[in-house]
Amino acid sequence: MLKPAIAAALTFATAGFAVADTDHSKLPPEIQARHGLMANYAINLGVLGDMAKGKTDYNAELAALASANLAAFASTDQSLLWPEGSDAMTADGSRALPKIWEDRADFDAKSDDLATAATALAAVAGTDLAGLQSAMGGVGGACGACHKVYREPK
Repeated sequence: MLKPAIAAALTFATAGFAVADTDHSKLPPEIQARHGLMANYAINLGVLGDMAKGKTDYNAELAALASANLAAFASTDQSLLWPEGSDAMTADGSRALPKIWEDRADFDAKSDDLATAATALAAVAGTDLAGLQSAMGGVGGACGACHKVYREPK
């Protein structure tokens, strides 16, 4: 079982990240939901990335939790989060490029690639550090493949 202090730290870190940078209450609900999803990806990837890079000690229990969270979030149907007209050109607070809706099949395939990579990560992250490190590249590659094509740079 996850130690209460670790669970509390993960909860507070997620809450803090979710409200940083933007007043989400003024955004359309779909964009709020996308930002929340990305914040959840980020907190879990941060925990895993810090372990993989040696910035924090490897903790099998925490690695298993964070990777399971990531796999669960990535495996949900996200179609309601991406309605046409919620892109950076028409909606404040969005960095989504209109290309998403021009090539929706490719966008959805990239989302599926993330789910596949996150599920593979979850299968090994809690076993040992080497397993975590080897599977992180697939997740990073899947994130980057989508962001490179479909997200407006800052």
